[in-house]
Amino acid sequence: MIASKVAVLQDNSAHGDDSYLSRDLGNNSFLDVVMDGVTGHGGEEASRTLKEALAEAPVKSIGDVEEILKGVNDEFFQVGGGRFLLTTVSAALFMDDRIHVLGAGDSPLFLVGPDSLQQLAGRIGGFLHVGVARAIGAAAELSNLARAEAQVAPGFRLVLSTDGLTDNILIDEMADMIRRSGSPEYAAQEIEAAIVRYIQEGRLPERLGRRFRHDDRTAIFRFFE
Repeated sequence: MIASKVAVLQDNSAHGDDSYLSRDLGNNSFLDVVMDGVTGHGGEEASRTLKEALAEAPVKSIGDVEEILKGVNDEFFQVGGGRFLLTTVSAALFMDDRIHVLGAGDSPLFLVGPDSLQQLAGRIGGFLHVGVARAIGAAAELSNLARAEAQVAPGFRLVLSTDGLTDNILIDEMADMIRRSGSPEYAAQEIEAAIVRYIQEGRLPERLGRRFRHDDRTAIFRFFE
């Protein structure tokens, strides 16, 4: 059995559209989720409603998570018609020493190993995977969810993030900070400090366009021991 520790970073002061859930399911199983509501399209309500649905429903498999996402998507589309009540989601279910992932939209999810980095869901280089679902509530049928599975071992670190974080820091820089950190709390502090430093200096690395993107930023860091 692989134990884990978790910490959360959140600054929701830009729009208030981000939500997160870190739920202990018992028997060393966990559900970690980040949601980034679409600003100006009922995003705050959408991300909060999805969080509440995932927090309250029984979850025994990744299939249960998918059914919750589909149910909420149906509800959102009926009310908003694909234009209102929109949110991204990246969900990781840890069970039996494996991570099961579902994602819709551009909130990235990473598995950081001692000498590896895997992106299991979300945005890559500013673009979504072709055919991947864009957001919960955007279409009548929720299809093309990003799906992945990964085996974990002691020393691996799971990161779920909204793009307000990953648009403002280089992914390899973030991964290096995470590898060097002795705890998820320290990783959260180091990454937030780096972003604040960029804001104060008024610059970003050239590869990020050199312009800070003011957005809510949320991340869950889970360290496997």
